[in-house]
Amino acid sequence: MKIVFSRKGFDSGSGGGSSPIVDGKPISLPIPDTKGIARTTYGELGLAALAAAASRGAYGAESLCHHDPLFTGDGRCLFGQVGAAQTHLANQGVGVGDTFLFFGLFAGEDGERHHRIFGYLRVAAVHRLAGGVPEHLKDSSHPHVLGMHGSNDTIYEGEGRQARLASEVLRLTVPGGPLTLWQRPAWLKRGGLSYHDRRDRWLRSGRLRSVARGQEFVADVGRRKAPREWLERVLNEF
Repeated sequence: MKIVFSRKGFDSGSGGGSSPIVDGKPISLPIPDTKGIARTTYGELGLAALAAAASRGAYGAESLCHHDPLFTGDGRCLFGQVGAAQTHLANQGVGVGDTFLFFGLFAGEDGERHHRIFGYLRVAAVHRLAGGVPEHLKDSSHPHVLGMHGSNDTIYEGEGRQARLASEVLRLTVPGGPLTLWQRPAWLKRGGLSYHDRRDRWLRSGRLRSVARGQEFVADVGRRKAPREWLERVLNEF
């Protein structure tokens, strides 16, 4: 089994700010549409005011957004990936039975910026869109269904939900930061997370200096018990 730490949502490079935590709940803001393919606006998602505040007015109710991952509201999730990031997932063998943990940049109610997990997807199906969009997805508003983003365009589908609360269990950044300094689970060690092979990233006291950019970080945990127990504790927060 593989656990994928998948970076999504607003940040300083995409959107210009942090996603908010509102009444104790993390609200991930989808990144702005840059392909001219999306049909969903921040207003339609009820995120107009939050997007405007996070982007300092750059985006608002009529701005189109890349609504991905798309949580359907009935306990399912659709997530699209393409290009180098999808090639990486394919090379790592990510597929049915694996779990994406979506994380992003959030500003706490105290204003402190940090990385935290806000959603998950247990992969039940993988759709290679070069062969056509599956019939049951054609009515979806998912941006990768609306138009091809590249030759290896792929949608991962399965059980998925968004976090109910901004719990400490889902927080990655250590208290006080900096953003990329994470408290890692005890089972995650050097050599066990893609893009993080450098020795100087693995610090004492169970800390990890995560890469500043990148989208998909894969941990192949095989049949090990400790990662599976940790994952279940994380998913119990949803």
